Amino acid sequence: MEHEAGRQYDEHKTHDIQEVLNYRTALRLAKNYLDERPIRLGLVLQLHKILMSSVRGQNKTPGQFRQDQNWIGPTGCTIEEASFVPPNPLQLNDHLQAWETYINGSDFDVLAQAAVMHAQFELIHPFKDGNGRMGRLLIPLFLYSKKRLYSPMFYLSAYLEANRDEYYVRLQRISREADWTGWIEFFLRAIIEQAISNTQKAKDIMELYDEMKVRVRDATHSQHAAQLVDRLFTRPIFGTQHISEADIPKPTAHLLIRQLLEAGLIVTLKQGAGRRPAIYAFPKLVNLADGQEVIPQP
Repeated sequence: MEHEAGRQYDEHKTHDIQEVLNYRTALRLAKNYLDERPIRLGLVLQLHKILMSSVRGQNKTPGQFRQDQNWIGPTGCTIEEASFVPPNPLQLNDHLQAWETYINGSDFDVLAQAAVMHAQFELIHPFKDGNGRMGRLLIPLFLYSKKRLYSPMFYLSAYLEANRDEYYVRLQRISREADWTGWIEFFLRAIIEQAISNTQKAKDIMELYDEMKVRVRDATHSQHAAQLVDRLFTRPIFGTQHISEADIPKPTAHLLIRQLLEAGLIVTLKQGAGRRPAIYAFPKLVNLADGQEVIPQP
């Protein structure tokens, strides 16, 4: 959001931002695709190419299934030392075709099927790089394609990252011991905890919205108060130009921002300099959405 508000970063941070932007682009394309068609391997290739554009792994044949044997293990390890060796390239197409058939069919439970879908994809490991990113993206897309989500906006990444060791152990036990029950149990627990967290966060955001309708009105006494609140919730990190985009005259936008600053409802993230406009933030919403204080309260 800071990037879109005009803030500049070093090369490393810019690559991180590009990964997020790629993810969002892929998600939007996939949503439009899935409104009319099921998940196909061609879509997976297209999304992988987008995810890998101008970021780490961009030189490892993005948008193409691997044609070489790969393996997973400590950096620099040989295939004999690997903790996991995916199918060889000659078998890859058969495994992928079976995966596509499975995800477009029915199983005893859609959430359990999502667990199997994700594990199968990671164990097939069809790309030279980016398998984790692609596999995580497929979770909300699969649930959306099965009409279990109104929009493909359900991410397990935070839970999987927080439980990374168990995640890999559970996947390994599938290949070593065929322990699908343990894996599905882990995956369903991730869905439960993430869903509870998301529900509470949505309720907190709705409460904050109701609170801000009153506080912004009292702070500004403006006929534009309702538009201003909607703008803060649409773009909680912003410049003056983003406020004036909401059909608010630019001089009025400057006045409203000053009033919000004086009321302690927003903060200045970066002062303006020359032609570079100032960047402001609505910290309560940003911190609430992120789950921690990333922007100090005024």
